[in-house]
Amino acid sequence: MKRYSAGFLVGLLLLLLAACQSTSPPTGEAVEPTAPAATAAPSDGEAATAAPAEGETFQNPVIRRDFADPGIIRVGDTYYAFSTNAASRNVPLATSTDLVNWEYQSDAMPALPSWAQLGGSYVWAPEVIEIDGRYNLYFTARDKAADRQCIGVAVSDKPEGKYKDDNDAALVCQVAEGGSIDASPFRDADGTLYLYWKNDGNCCSLPTYIYVQEMSPDGLSLVGEPTRLIRNEHAWEGHVIEAPTMWQEEGQYTLFYSGNDYAGPPYAVGYARCESALGPCEAAPENPILSSVTDGSTPVIGPGHQTIILDENGEPWMAYHAWQVTSSGTRGGSRYMWLDRLTWDGDTPVINGPTTEPQPVP
Repeated sequence: MKRYSAGFLVGLLLLLLAACQSTSPPTGEAVEPTAPAATAAPSDGEAATAAPAEGETFQNPVIRRDFADPGIIRVGDTYYAFSTNAASRNVPLATSTDLVNWEYQSDAMPALPSWAQLGGSYVWAPEVIEIDGRYNLYFTARDKAADRQCIGVAVSDKPEGKYKDDNDAALVCQVAEGGSIDASPFRDADGTLYLYWKNDGNCCSLPTYIYVQEMSPDGLSLVGEPTRLIRNEHAWEGHVIEAPTMWQEEGQYTLFYSGNDYAGPPYAVGYARCESALGPCEAAPENPILSSVTDGSTPVIGPGHQTIILDENGEPWMAYHAWQVTSSGTRGGSRYMWLDRLTWDGDTPVINGPTTEPQPVP
């Protein structure tokens, strides 16, 4: 019988413990797990849906890891999805060629700027836009001096990064209004760039507004003064509106946004009709248009922080996060990424979701 030294056994035990404690998926690992057998019951925290079937149908969610506040950009044949910090990454990144089968990649912005506080899970809601072959990533981080969430911009020559913010100060930081979060860039039909965001007033018992301001042609600075578009004043919105997404469809400007408590069933998506990229805007009376499903066999809790992306046929889809639901029907600890088709009835957006049944792959 072979004998081992005490030192060897202790070393082996430490290696086993390290393997068990590892939580960050490696670069290139598929985010969507293999579909379980038809007779297999889902575990706690695992969505009870089949994995996407390439070229046929898929079932939500399309990313089954913590992937909150998704922002997506398409470059060539590849989609790049960015999310709020998770798995020891400041800006988690996943890539796909069909919007439903995703692979987890390395941190898109591994280093924070000098103005940002390290640690604390403060890097939120990144969105990317391409400008003249360069890529700008707008993100939220904790401003050291103000001790508030503020918005920065980082740059890369590749869509996957590594993005870097060399600025000494945040791009937007409304300290008197609680801070600034959820930046979303938009390019108008004439090429003018705008940045949308919300003041973080709900942190401090203040009203929340969706703001817009014109950007310079390189998207690295702001032009003029910010404009308030809408504020939280409707019952479904509760104490907060956030996550703006401006979209132009056949000349009509539509401002999508989320409202209410992000951690529970009241969180939902609504929209406002706007006369231009700078407003004025009026919230739709039929809001919200995407909300929780708490009955049935597959509850979906708190869908929101939406983004819109065109598939290879030019058809729009809405990606958003929603909380995983345990087998007992309670909210789990992660927000997965979902995908549903966005259509239009005149100037009214229609999102048939959250869907849990199979639907055609984009």
